[in-house]
Amino acid sequence: MNGNTVSASVADQASATRQVSWAANHLTLAGMHWPGPAGTRQEPPVVLLHGWLDNCLSFVRLAPELARTADVYAVDMAGHGLSDHRAAAQSYALVDYVTDLASLLDQHFAGPVRLVGHSLGGIVAALYAAAFPEKVHRLVLIDSLGPLTRAPEQYVEQLRRGINKRLAGSGAAAVYPSVEAAAKVRMGGLSPLSRDAAMALVPRNLRAVPGGYQWRTDAKLRHPSLMMMSDSQVLASLRALRMDTLLVRAQGGMLADREGFRERLAAVAGLQEVIVAGSHHCHLDGDTEPVTEAIREFLFSA
Repeated sequence: MNGNTVSASVADQASATRQVSWAANHLTLAGMHWPGPAGTRQEPPVVLLHGWLDNCLSFVRLAPELARTADVYAVDMAGHGLSDHRAAAQSYALVDYVTDLASLLDQHFAGPVRLVGHSLGGIVAALYAAAFPEKVHRLVLIDSLGPLTRAPEQYVEQLRRGINKRLAGSGAAAVYPSVEAAAKVRMGGLSPLSRDAAMALVPRNLRAVPGGYQWRTDAKLRHPSLMMMSDSQVLASLRALRMDTLLVRAQGGMLADREGFRERLAAVAGLQEVIVAGSHHCHLDGDTEPVTEAIREFLFSA
């Protein structure tokens, strides 16, 4: 693990953080470290995983609050933020993210961790926790409860779409005249954000080019998946979660109307659920205090 002290005041957060990087699964993954109080190094650290097309600064409001009690690390997943992209011939299969996490935790964290994931990060965290329950002290899922699925009879068409897109490649990357212009695009994305939230996230996902800025994020992240899990596979993975698990569900998020959501809830033994006001990014946008308090109480209670 390598790091340099930097200012992390992206959304008027005053706490000092360290930019860090880790070698994991043949990649270099970047992230941020919010040090906990002196004397807490023996506590299981908190590891945070962001959502699709976001980066580790998705947690710029939550992480400093958790760092009042323990060390907190937020990771840019492969292809996102400042982390390496996968090789040109590789895609972003869900299981590869789980492998990245396994490599990261095995190589750089001595014992079990408190694992928190939002959206895609929650999916990855839950699959990892199902496969390696001894490595996860407690698990928090923010507006996330397993991956999108396809019925077995849709497998061939999904495979065809994914391969065709990989062979066709991505179009020319847009150039934005300013960070603000790129943030405005992100404000209207699949999960809309306020200007403040977009400005917290977007700069880390950009690189300067002649004429302005382009997305640093790997364009292959937008390609269709070559394979998707079935409902029965997802339910089996959720039933394998043996640690204390908290679901933070946003009233205006993406879970409530999802088909099969209640069956997924019932699959996790002893699952605690907290419903909060707000959008899919309830931990970053708007009034985040209820999310922060629910997660703090869950992670650090005896």
